[in-house]
Amino acid sequence: MKRIFSYTITAQDSDQRIYDFLCHHGYSRHIRTWLKQHPGSVRLNDKEALFYFPLKTGDLLEITLEEEQPSENIIPVCLPLHIIYEDEDLMVIDKPANMPVHPSIGNYENTLANAVAWYFQQQNIPFVFRCINRLDRDTTGLLILAKNMLSGAILSDQMKKREIHRIYLAITEGKTDPAGTINRPIGRADQSLILRQVDPDKGDPACTHYLQKCWHPKTFYPATLSVPQDGLSLVQLQLETGRTHQIRVHMTSIGHPLIGDTLYNPETALLARQALHSYRLAFTHLSPEFPWSLLHPSLQIWQNCSRNIMRKYFYDVVVQKIQKRSEKCFFTFFRSFYFSHDISVYPTEFPCFPTLRESAVPLPHADIC
Repeated sequence: MKRIFSYTITAQDSDQRIYDFLCHHGYSRHIRTWLKQHPGSVRLNDKEALFYFPLKTGDLLEITLEEEQPSENIIPVCLPLHIIYEDEDLMVIDKPANMPVHPSIGNYENTLANAVAWYFQQQNIPFVFRCINRLDRDTTGLLILAKNMLSGAILSDQMKKREIHRIYLAITEGKTDPAGTINRPIGRADQSLILRQVDPDKGDPACTHYLQKCWHPKTFYPATLSVPQDGLSLVQLQLETGRTHQIRVHMTSIGHPLIGDTLYNPETALLARQALHSYRLAFTHLSPEFPWSLLHPSLQIWQNCSRNIMRKYFYDVVVQKIQKRSEKCFFTFFRSFYFSHDISVYPTEFPCFPTLRESAVPLPHADIC
């Protein structure tokens, strides 16, 4: 995949070397090494340039990144792929349940990576799979994929610095508090490769904020459903850290495990998978068409949820009466996706997020296969 980045040098960036400019604009050591090894990939005013060349106001700097070989050991497979948004630098995909993100032992052809490889193979475009935020096999919702070396480096750095804001929806057992913060270290459970647990002594720091959206008592549902005695809560969660199974472990630790989570809630009977959905992302786009030094555009991507969450999870088992009742009070609808060009604009409803500005532009999306 070939990508050309063009920069018109401003007064603020003049009188510095190309090397310093690239460092400031997110080009990692790996990318800088690649540029040195590929003559002609750095051009200044339409002439080949070296890293030590100085920049002046009005200069045109062009950086060409090109990858000729796709990711190894990822077999292209035609699988359903719901693309929420795509441009030259990134993709946002709505991952379904029962689909791992990466191939693993015994599962080489039923992953998101296989589906993406097929998508680009049909366009004769070599593609290196770079997933920025990962989801468990049965967790649904939004994932970011970087399409080139630079977007991968910048978005990975944002992830490391906790600048990619992720909000989830979950259905939990019982009536949660209206809001709260769970700040408990998480570590691997003894003698288990998969199971995690709260571990104050050896665990890594982990912090989850939650907000109860609504609660329904047991009497709200048909007697035929195995609903917990204390009913069910729809909870919105924001992660400050990204530990394995963080939401599932934290909610279990406060007595409100996710329904369907057989790993941490073995007695659950309502679903065959955990009721967890990644529905909102906020991060800074890297496109050089936006002025980096003055205004970092913040890309808001809100999952387009046209059905309430109870219908989404209980569609095959909940009667029509319950579907209609829950539609009014069990979910908030988001009918489009949003761009915002103000770095201060992030999702609302958590103290660390200022108010969302009312400027919206629908984004393209496509269903593949």
